[in-house]
Amino acid sequence: MARTFTKLGKQIAIAVKAGGPEPENNPTLRAIIATCKRENMPKDNIERAIKNAMGKDQSDYKEVSYEGYGPHGIAVFVDTLTDNTTRTVADVRSVFNKFNGNLGTQGSLSFLFDHKCVFSFKKKDDTNMDDLILELIDFGVDDDYDEDEESGEITIYGEPTSFGDIQKYLEENGFEITSAEFTRIPNDLKDVTPEQRETIDKMVERLEEFDDVQNVYTNMKPEETTEEAE
Repeated sequence: MARTFTKLGKQIAIAVKAGGPEPENNPTLRAIIATCKRENMPKDNIERAIKNAMGKDQSDYKEVSYEGYGPHGIAVFVDTLTDNTTRTVADVRSVFNKFNGNLGTQGSLSFLFDHKCVFSFKKKDDTNMDDLILELIDFGVDDDYDEDEESGEITIYGEPTSFGDIQKYLEENGFEITSAEFTRIPNDLKDVTPEQRETIDKMVERLEEFDDVQNVYTNMKPEETTEEAE
């Protein structure tokens, strides 16, 4: 949990540096705060992160992605927020080397993943999803969406460049946004054996231990998909 809060704190720092400390005037900060609340980050922590980001001695974080092949030919994409790229690339490379992987050049595996923005929001009682999605398509949203009937939450996906437009539409139309972030969705899933999955999972876990690492993505086929296919 502490590691999650640290990562969210870095995201807050970047948002404040880019758009100011007032959530009402900073759409990106509003979206991150929604995610913080979803992760049960205390209000005091959020306010402290915003205040720290305004300090003159606050480190400037950079968004840097690393990509390569892990064990068994699985593609691995690592998104980081770092104030020291030399340290971060050394940490990431050490894990790739430990698991007999190969860290590639930036952009070398981008064709294997679709970069998307993801919004989750509460569905209103009078919402017609077909009409809503049809309208959102004009704002760069995909026509596929996920619905959690138990929580009444809708998850939509869109082009990263449409993040601001999608957020503005949802807010202006009274939808409660519960999280907003970016993700990478593999477009070519690979089957693995249980033993191979265990090794790859260990590699991902090791990468996620670094505070600089925000997210790790692979094109390994999800376990439930493999089981269903069998």
